[in-house]
Amino acid sequence: MKHLSFLLLLLFGHLSFGQVLFSGKVIQSEGKGVAGAAVRITGRPGLLTTDASGAFQATLSTGTYDIRISHVGFSTLRQAISVSGTSTRVFLLQEDVSLLNEVAVRERLDRSVRPLADVQGTYLLSGRKSEAIPVAQTDANLAEKNIRQVFAKVPGAFAYDMDGSGNQVNLATRGLDPHRSWEYNIRANGVLTNSDMYGYPASHYSVPMEAVERVELVRGNASLQYGAQFGGMLNYVLKQADTSRAFSYETMNTAGSFGLQSTFHRVSGKTGRLLYNVYYQRRTSDGYRRNSRSVSEAQFASLRFQVSQRLMLTAELGRSTYRYQIPGPLTDSLFAADPRQATRSRNYFSPDIYIPSLRAEWAVSPRTTIQATLSAVLGSRNSVTFEGFANQPDTINRATGQYKNRQVDRDQFHSYTLEIRGLHRYGIGRVPAILAAGIQLMNNDLHRRQAGKGTTGTDYDLTLTGPFARDLHLRTKNVAFFAENLFQLTSRLHVTAGVRVESGTTKSTGYLAYYDPKGIPNQFDHHFPLFSLNGQYRLREHIRLYGGWSQAYRPVVYKDIIPNNILEKANPDTKDARGHNAELGISGTAADNRLTFDINLFELVCRNRLGSQVITENGQSYIYKTNIGDSRTRGVEAYAEYAFVQQKHSRVSLFSATSLMDGKYLSGRVTDGTEKNRDITGNTIESVPRWMSRNGLQVSWYGFSATLQYSYVSETFADPLNTIKPTANGAKGIVPAYGLWDLNMGYRFGGRFTLRAGISNAGNKSYFTKRPTMYPGPGVWSSDGRAIQVSVGLRL
Repeated sequence: MKHLSFLLLLLFGHLSFGQVLFSGKVIQSEGKGVAGAAVRITGRPGLLTTDASGAFQATLSTGTYDIRISHVGFSTLRQAISVSGTSTRVFLLQEDVSLLNEVAVRERLDRSVRPLADVQGTYLLSGRKSEAIPVAQTDANLAEKNIRQVFAKVPGAFAYDMDGSGNQVNLATRGLDPHRSWEYNIRANGVLTNSDMYGYPASHYSVPMEAVERVELVRGNASLQYGAQFGGMLNYVLKQADTSRAFSYETMNTAGSFGLQSTFHRVSGKTGRLLYNVYYQRRTSDGYRRNSRSVSEAQFASLRFQVSQRLMLTAELGRSTYRYQIPGPLTDSLFAADPRQATRSRNYFSPDIYIPSLRAEWAVSPRTTIQATLSAVLGSRNSVTFEGFANQPDTINRATGQYKNRQVDRDQFHSYTLEIRGLHRYGIGRVPAILAAGIQLMNNDLHRRQAGKGTTGTDYDLTLTGPFARDLHLRTKNVAFFAENLFQLTSRLHVTAGVRVESGTTKSTGYLAYYDPKGIPNQFDHHFPLFSLNGQYRLREHIRLYGGWSQAYRPVVYKDIIPNNILEKANPDTKDARGHNAELGISGTAADNRLTFDINLFELVCRNRLGSQVITENGQSYIYKTNIGDSRTRGVEAYAEYAFVQQKHSRVSLFSATSLMDGKYLSGRVTDGTEKNRDITGNTIESVPRWMSRNGLQVSWYGFSATLQYSYVSETFADPLNTIKPTANGAKGIVPAYGLWDLNMGYRFGGRFTLRAGISNAGNKSYFTKRPTMYPGPGVWSSDGRAIQVSVGLRL
């Protein structure tokens, strides 16, 4: 650790030259620092924000500047400053006495989605496509995590329904796989939640939306700072502690259709240097379909201690668990007859995940910040199921008077991550620069016990009556170094170059009862460099052109190389998937801040896409897991919102978030279910809708708000062969297009009470989003019909 600290100090402690570092501190009349004050310096793009002590800093050329400092509750300060050498200035803000009378604090009326700041903590996001979604101010069904409503203003956000409403967020962009959002580096308060990046990269940790302040979504062009994922980063930023009092309380309670009952409670406050934040959530639902009951709970506790003005320590522990009764897949004929019916009554799925973390944030100097986070993903993922296609009934055997034995699968996660990262401001000649760099260490043990012989019962019972057919440990050790450097070539033009280097090994030990272990590789090495280049040019203060290119990497994981049964084999030389993201766009605000927009072109290329082929040898056929080919998705992502009325207490706006995608296979061969492999060159990538469009009308007036939204998703294919006619078991065929209406309203009164109501899928459209090939089983999975939710909230 001493050597690591020494290297970090060398990395971030080098001398700058040719630039003047101007430091400032904003205080109030009592001498206390003013945190969160907005600082704007003429001639310098972007907005600065003071830290917890009221400090800020900027690299400037010698000269005279006008500075403007503002904060709610204070009079705006404007004055001229002269910069000739490295210096520190103190700025005094005067309290605005006109605001000292009793006031009702209301949420801001502008609920547009904005890009993240160019510098976000220790991350560089200049030149990238990013979105900050103000969840706490969004009219949406938060209790059930309705993705199309929460991500309404994110073009290209594809929502996949599979685990029952409210249990998980299954999200994809740019034609990627939405299963558990596993194409993303998923975080909560910046802490990694993916279960095992190289064994099973999904995230089963589910944050209640009532606890979320905003969701940060960064597309793949910034992923090198987080990980190697094609998708990018998805970060759930939780509501922070109330710093104005020692104790505050918040609750939100929801009831609705299909037996929905949800309760959320949060307490927070500040005492001395200690901030605390604790929540509890529980939700139950009978489910839209029969035999689809779910129960979920979530707990979280955070303690933040301000050791000094430069050092902050944070300890957090989060837990997420749910149990979902899986109603089983349907065939197309069953879905047409009754989308609410079930084909299973004995299937269950239940993850139970803990996320502990310790973090230290150290402002080494006005130029340098270092952050160290030690975190873990601990817990289990359990299921007990009768497996079979939708047209295979799960019935009692007349001869035995019992059901068939179910299959038991049990995973145990033990994943540990240490991430040390820093940000340093310096200069090269007269060019200001910012370096963000760090190191990430992972040590994971994924214990997979699957295909065990379970009971013939009907309840959630993980008891075994026979051994597991698969009992494996996947142990991974990985180290990654990443660095990105932003060069402010002019006050308008920024260029950022980045690199990420990973080196690691995953070792597999254990047994497969149905397969010779010599035919399976037991070690997977990951050694790769990735590079990126991004740029940004500000046409005006609030309008920017951005674009760039970044490589991505998707490793061979468990499901790609471990045979599921005796009919499968794996290619020991299967290659990891590689590719890149590229984008070019324009974003900003115009028309006196009435128009908000972000429009971009993109390309995502994935080479060595993983899949399967049918191989026949000596008259015997088997499924061969290997690389099937290359794919490319190109398209347009467009978001625009215009406020026809924008006054102090009222706002009326129209928005549209629309994407056009063309996802094609550049090469590849896959099985057609017989003894043949077919060429899929030119075929459309499965689950990639050509059109997705969400459009809405939003109205805000004092404490009242409402959103009327229409969502449209065009038809998709379910398999690489682009099968059109549905098969008898529902596993393949077109996924039809669908359009949905949603209405959500809210009213705040008395400064403490909140009332919300919503109708999801107001037209009661019968639809489904995907035909999965793995969990929860191939076939049709009905999405929810018309549902009504009512919520009552209180703040004390």
